[in-house]
Amino acid sequence: MQGIATLVAGAATAALGLSFWSFDPPPALPPLVQLDPAPFAHRLDGDWQREGRPIDAPVATVSIPAPVQIMAMPVSVGDWMTCVTAGACARPGGPTDRADLPVTGVSWIDANAYARWMSDRTGDTWRLPSDVEWTHAAAELFRDDALGVDSDPANPALRWLAEYRVESARKRDLDTEVRPVGRLNVNSLGVHDIGGAVWEWTSTCLRRVEVDATGTILRESDSCGIYIAEGLHRAAIIDFVRDPKSGGCSVGVPPANLGFRLVREAG
Repeated sequence: MQGIATLVAGAATAALGLSFWSFDPPPALPPLVQLDPAPFAHRLDGDWQREGRPIDAPVATVSIPAPVQIMAMPVSVGDWMTCVTAGACARPGGPTDRADLPVTGVSWIDANAYARWMSDRTGDTWRLPSDVEWTHAAAELFRDDALGVDSDPANPALRWLAEYRVESARKRDLDTEVRPVGRLNVNSLGVHDIGGAVWEWTSTCLRRVEVDATGTILRESDSCGIYIAEGLHRAAIIDFVRDPKSGGCSVGVPPANLGFRLVREAG
């Protein structure tokens, strides 16, 4: 009788679709760093102009709108290939032979596919950080790429010379070695690998802003097929581009590689 009861109980469990032996534990989360709202000085993103000439974006006091957690390290090749195996991500354009390297050769569209896959797996909301969130996370490792000189209608050569100096410095500083995740640097918040050979996608659309002589905004528009990538300097890249050196609206020295990290929204 006891054997029959066990069989009956097993059949009932199967009928309910339950199995104590096939329980799938939630996936392990990557190391995360908590970001809490706090004001900081930030050079705004975007293409800023005055009287039809480019100028440096202004510095403003900003804050992230809500607490989030950001990946302490970029998404790795190993992480990405798990998504590929699951059929949710395409193979990257960068190398795949070392699981410990940050994934490269991924577009903004690719990065969002990975975020959707992570959200489905964990039940949390994962997404690309905004430009302000990324800058907050970069902390003291964020690089201000302003030229330090505004457009002078009477002497545009001043800005041309400044642009030449900045672009020359960027070429000298350009790091082309893709190091294993967590090996480049770490900042005061515990965020790794900021500003090396891998630029990181953000969720922030390129915006174009026209201001008058007092700095008052006259016109502003967003181009949401082009997104900000952060790294050694800011770049504006078309969402489907995987290899920034091939073009895609990057101004000046293009990023060496495109990768990303995600934020997890607070539950």
